[in-house]
This record gives sequence, structure tokens and C-alpha cells, in this order.
Amino acid sequence: MAVNDATYNLSFHEILTKVNNAKDKPKKIEVLRKPNDAPVGTEHTWLKQEVKRMFHFLKGGNPQLSQMKRDNMFIQMLEGLSKEEAELLIWAKDNELNKHYKGLTANLVKEAFDWNDDFMRKNS
Repeated sequence: MAVNDATYNLSFHEILTKVNNAKDKPKKIEVLRKPNDAPVGTEHTWLKQEVKRMFHFLKGGNPQLSQMKRDNMFIQMLEGLSKEEAELLIWAKDNELNKHYKGLTANLVKEAFDWNDDFMRKNS
């Protein structure tokens, strides 16, 4: 059942599954621009809420953080997410998203959002 975007949010897993299931490039782009179904569940944290903490896991993101603390934070993040969102995060970490979401490429995402090769908005 389609719902109003202002009412419901999709998990990243749900969005990328829709991209995977879209039959052609224009439909994949349309999904990336405006997914509109209700989420799988709401009892977990959302990956889109956790994005603000991702800098801790990037090289140079937080050099004062010990590896043990960083690992514990990542595990806690995974434990709070739904199974699908946790798997997605692991696949992203392992650079394997395109293995699980057919048709999801860097070029597709850049075209959908009018981004350049650095994933920044092109000059308007």
C-alpha cells in the first residue's frame, strides 16, 4: 500500500531492495528519488539516524578513539538496527552493496542525485 512520504520513512535496505527490483535504469532512478512505502518495522534504530555517527568509523574520522572503543560502538550500532539494516551496513563496510542490490552503481546514484565524481552536488 502506498503511503504519504511525510508520514513514513523507508529503511536504506527497503530503498535499495526497491532499486534491485526495478526493471530498468529510469525506474531505479525514480526509486532513489522518491521511495514511498511503509517501513518494515519501527522498533529498531534507523541507519539514517546512525549516519551522524559514521565519521567514527572512517579513516581519520576520530583519531582519539581507541580501536576497541570503535569496534564496540560499531557492534552496538549493528545490534540496534534491524537485521536487514545491519546486513546492509556490513555490506557497505565490505564494499559489497552492488553484489546484493543488482543495478546499484556509483554512476546510477550520481545520476539520480546530479552528483559529481566526488558525490557532491554539481554546480547549479
